[in-house]
Amino acid sequence: MKKQFTILMVGLTLICAGYANGLTKTEKKIRNYVEKHSDEAINLLEKVVNINSGSLNIEGNRKVGAIFQQELDKLGFRTYWVTYPDSIKRSGHLFAEMRGGKGKKIVMIGHLDTVFELDHPFQKFSRNENTAYGPGVTDMKSGDVSLLYTMKALHHIDALKDMDLTLVFIGDEEKLGAHSSIVRKELISAGKWADIGLGFEGAHGMETGTIARRSSSSWILTTTGIQGHSSQVFGETLGYGAIFEASRIINTFREELSEEQYLTFNPGVMLGGTDVAYDPIKARGTAFGKTNVVSQSVTAHGGIRTISMNQLEKAMVAMREIASRNLPGTTAKIEFKTSYPPMEPTKANYALLSKLESVNMDLGYGKLEPLDPSKRGAADISFVAPHVDEALAGMGPDGSGAHSENESLDLSSFPKTTARAAILIYRLTR
Repeated sequence: MKKQFTILMVGLTLICAGYANGLTKTEKKIRNYVEKHSDEAINLLEKVVNINSGSLNIEGNRKVGAIFQQELDKLGFRTYWVTYPDSIKRSGHLFAEMRGGKGKKIVMIGHLDTVFELDHPFQKFSRNENTAYGPGVTDMKSGDVSLLYTMKALHHIDALKDMDLTLVFIGDEEKLGAHSSIVRKELISAGKWADIGLGFEGAHGMETGTIARRSSSSWILTTTGIQGHSSQVFGETLGYGAIFEASRIINTFREELSEEQYLTFNPGVMLGGTDVAYDPIKARGTAFGKTNVVSQSVTAHGGIRTISMNQLEKAMVAMREIASRNLPGTTAKIEFKTSYPPMEPTKANYALLSKLESVNMDLGYGKLEPLDPSKRGAADISFVAPHVDEALAGMGPDGSGAHSENESLDLSSFPKTTARAAILIYRLTR
C-alpha cells in the first residue's frame, strides 16, 4: 500500500496537462449565466431543504424529486421514476435522459434523501451571510441544485440538446432499502452505457478534486463460550468465555491490521452475556448476564472501508484467520456483507482531474490536488466508476458538518463549482 500511496499523491505529475488559454466566448456565457442566476439557485435550495426527505420518508423524497423533474422536463429531458416493491420501503430514483447523439456519454449522480427523518429536530434552512444551514444543505441538496443549474447553463448556450447525458437522483443513498444488486441495478446499467461518471456530492474545498472513494461494507462477529460458574473461568472445563474471545479478536484486528493505509474497520455495537438478542437492521439489541457466570454469547457489528476490491478481499481473509485462533472453550464466526464498492484511483481519473484543473485555472480558482481518499466516505459514484472510462466525485458546492445539526454550505462556492462543472461538461462533449 506504500507504493499505492505514492502513486496516489503524485499521480497528477504523471499526466501531461495542457492548460487552455482562458475561457472561450461561449464558456464565458456559461459562467455569466450561472452567476446571474445564483440567487435563484439558492432560493430553490432553500425550498428543497425545507422539505423533509429522510431516507424513510417516501412522500418527502418524491416531493423533492418532483421539483427537479419538473425543471428537467422544461429543458427537454426524458424523465421517469425507477420504483421498487412496497417491501423495500423507499421512494425509488429519479432518472433524466438527454440523447443528442454527440460527444462523450456522461452519467451524473445526486441523491434526494438525507439522514434526517421526520422525527429529527433539525428540519429548516437558515442563512447567515454567505453560510447556509439545514438538513441536507451539503449532503446533498446543494449538489442536486448545482447539477440542475449546470444543465440550465448548457441549455442557455443551446448545447444541451446535442449531448448524451443521464442524470440519476438516488432516493436511498443514506440508507439502502435492499441489497445494492436490487436498488442499484439501473444505476449500474447507466454506468455501463456511459463513458464518464461525475458525482455531485459536495467539494472538499475549492482546491481539491476527488479521484477515489473508499468502499463501505460491514461485518458481524459472533462468539460462543461455555456457560458456567465464573470461579472456573480460564480452567480446562469452561475455558475463557465468549466475551474474552470477542475482545481478543477485535483487539487483534487493531494490532495486526490498523496500520495498513486506507484500511479501516470499526466495531460499532457489541452485545455480550448469557443471552443476547440483536437486530442488525436497526443496529440495536439486548443482553443479559451476571458477574458470576461465564459469558455464553457475543455479537459485534462493525464496518470496513478499503481503497480497492483487492484490499477488501485481503482484509477479509486476514480477519477470518484472526477469528479462527480460538481461545479454549470458545468458537467464533465472522461474516461480511458488501455494500458500496470502492472508486479506485485510476490514471484515467487523474487525467479527468487534470481537465477539471484546467477549467479551474481558466476561471481563476487555482490548481487542484487529489483529495486523500481517507477524508471521504462511500458514494454512489462507486457503482458507476468500474464501468466508465474515467470518473470524478465531489463536483458539488463546498460545505461541512454533514450528518450533523451543524451541516452548513459555503454559498460563495455555489456559482463557482456550478460554472466549473458546466464548462467541464461542455469541453468533454465537444
